[in-house]
Amino acid sequence: MESLEKRVQTLNDLAKEVRFHILSMIHTAGSGHPGGSLSSADIMTALYFDVLSIDPKNPLNPERDRFILSKGHACPAWYTCLAMRGFFPIEELLTLRRANSRIQGHPVAGKCPGIDATTGSLGVGFGQAVGMALEAKMTGKKYRVYTILGDGELNEGIIWESCNTAAKFKLHNLTAIVDNNKLQNDGFGRDIMPMGPLAPRFEAMGWKTLEINGHKMEEILKALDEAKNYTAGPLVIIADTIKVRGVSFMENSPDWHGKATTDEELARAMAEIKGARP
Repeated sequence: MESLEKRVQTLNDLAKEVRFHILSMIHTAGSGHPGGSLSSADIMTALYFDVLSIDPKNPLNPERDRFILSKGHACPAWYTCLAMRGFFPIEELLTLRRANSRIQGHPVAGKCPGIDATTGSLGVGFGQAVGMALEAKMTGKKYRVYTILGDGELNEGIIWESCNTAAKFKLHNLTAIVDNNKLQNDGFGRDIMPMGPLAPRFEAMGWKTLEINGHKMEEILKALDEAKNYTAGPLVIIADTIKVRGVSFMENSPDWHGKATTDEELARAMAEIKGARP
């Protein structure tokens, strides 16, 4: 088995490649959401290249782990990981948002291999993840369910209804990850709908919580390992992240929630990512 140090280095290198594809496909499409895609790229890379039990050759294997991107607008990161894992040709990433493409601006179940839930309306994906985990527990299936939420998405009431349900049924096979980049479409979350400290909210509803740096691969892996071994109920990883992580002139700015780069901006961004710090 690879050492943790080797796993971390491999995943950091893969995360750079994921970021390249995210920016390239959004640039080619002329629209999309780089902000949340780049802030969740490290987490998504860890899931798809180290954690999830999945098989690109058998994407509908009933024993597979399920992943639901509740913040569906960040799907460029999801599509990239699927393509890099072999679910569909990597060249297809450049068809993002085109008519008749399998990879649209929000993920559609049944349209693209590896997509288990249609998401986009915020909060709905999390509800589906809870339902999948409940089905597995009720029927004795061994698969696990992972879901990524945006911190702005936590403004939705369905999130907290779903939290109650997961806690009631002690869904130890469910791991939620909050991409806590502190920004949403219209600005900073603290100005739009302040949520306060997130861990006490989840803990009050019966969830185990872990707080990590969502760009430190070692912390991501350790948290996901702990989640897999936790059996008392649902667990949430609150990942402190930076919007548009990896590109200095785009980072932590609401302007980059949902727009494509110019040719010059893309060149600058690609150069920065190539030399990005882990």
